Amino acid sequence: MARARRSRPPTGKTARRLSETRALNVLKEVAEALNRATTEQTAASEALGCMAELLGVETGWVWLRDPSSDRFYNAAARNLPPYLEEPVRMSGGSCWCLELFRTGHLTSRNIDVVECTRLLPAVRSKLDAETRGLRCHASVLLSVGDRQLGVMNLAMRGWRRLTRQELDLLTTIANQLGVAIERARLSEQSIQHARADERARIARDVHDTLAQGFTAVALQIEAGLSHLEARDQARPALGKALDTARQSLDEARRSIRSLRSPALENRSLPEALGALSRQFTADTGVRVRLEIADVGALPGDVETELFGIASEALTNIRKHASAREASLTLDTLRGRLRLTVADTGSGFRLRGARSRGFGLAGIEDRARTAGGRADIRSRPGRGTTITVTIPLAST
Repeated sequence: MARARRSRPPTGKTARRLSETRALNVLKEVAEALNRATTEQTAASEALGCMAELLGVETGWVWLRDPSSDRFYNAAARNLPPYLEEPVRMSGGSCWCLELFRTGHLTSRNIDVVECTRLLPAVRSKLDAETRGLRCHASVLLSVGDRQLGVMNLAMRGWRRLTRQELDLLTTIANQLGVAIERARLSEQSIQHARADERARIARDVHDTLAQGFTAVALQIEAGLSHLEARDQARPALGKALDTARQSLDEARRSIRSLRSPALENRSLPEALGALSRQFTADTGVRVRLEIADVGALPGDVETELFGIASEALTNIRKHASAREASLTLDTLRGRLRLTVADTGSGFRLRGARSRGFGLAGIEDRARTAGGRADIRSRPGRGTTITVTIPLAST
């Protein structure tokens, strides 16, 4: 009987070809995944997944710098050790890798392996179960052109020296991720500019048609009244018509001011919600999954109330929920505008919640002011979901 031959691992040129083929496959998968990503959070998560497959890293996370506040927020994370799962330890406070970024010592040609200052207290206390043996990470710059966007951190136990090929792959994937993040941001800015243009167009139309029309009607009625005798029977009817014209003119002017007003610090509602979510994550370490659909132009007063509701809901999460993740969604459903803020935190019993200072009554009042209603659902240990719906006809 012939003896079975033991296969040997490829060596030399064959091994290099196999390694190059694997690298090309990884780059292809990364490019396809990032091409599908429509938000910076999705792009960062996809890139982390590909990095885990490429290098066998155990965990990773992505810091992005908020362009509106210049603060860092945790955009994505994968398989964090228990010590870093506490949101407060992943807030946007200073650490060594972010200081390298700020001082310009982290570049696309300089991928540093640094000791993680966020893990350092647990490492010094020998809390191996909490850190899973991790203490260092590779910090990779994320940029596009001359703009530096953030840092991707990758960690594994007993971090080894990366090969030149692995460093090149990391740099290439980081560049791809930077382009994907920039594309997602530019897409959002394009939508925001389109909304602003639409609001301006509607304001012009209202001014040029309704407002001027009511002004002309009021002037004509006033001219007619000036030629009537004091006891003329036509006076009461014309007086009512004049009052109606003036009231309608006031409404038209209020609509124009609402459409042109610098609501939410000169930002559209989607832009303001994005900045609010990033600021919340930077402050607390609680990642907010943001999903904003194109809901079209909204009246300024409706935007203001919805922003206030989202702000109050996130404040409640910070103060009471002990949550590790949250989500904020703005979309439309069956002819209604819908804002949903949810968390995976401790939850509470709705009965008596208002007396404990959850601010729920204020959220319901704001929803009614905007012409809609608020549905608040929560159970102890099951988190909280706040959904505000407003008929589109009322906006």
